[in-house]
Amino acid sequence: MLCEVLNLKVEPADPESYVGRFVSGLGLSEEVERRARELLRAGKEKNADVGKSPVGLAAAAVYATTLDIKEKITQADVSEVTDMSEVTIRNRYQELLEIDEQARTD
Repeated sequence: MLCEVLNLKVEPADPESYVGRFVSGLGLSEEVERRARELLRAGKEKNADVGKSPVGLAAAAVYATTLDIKEKITQADVSEVTDMSEVTIRNRYQELLEIDEQARTD
């Protein structure tokens, strides 16, 4: 790999970097963006991001946040804007919800 030859370290993408674009593309509020980022940070603290697609995590965080604050959006809407499957969104969403519930009880 070129990175190895040049002795470069490539960091994985941060899921938070996708949130703003997804929120904008879906026409959602700044509150969704803020809370989705908070949810991703909580997930990162629990290592929920390890081995997961950053795009899928960001999509799930946006979807989870819309449900929490009652902004109407479907998994299909999120899937279309993020180019992630509804199954991936649903799986990451469930993982993030478990972490969020744990954080609220700690």
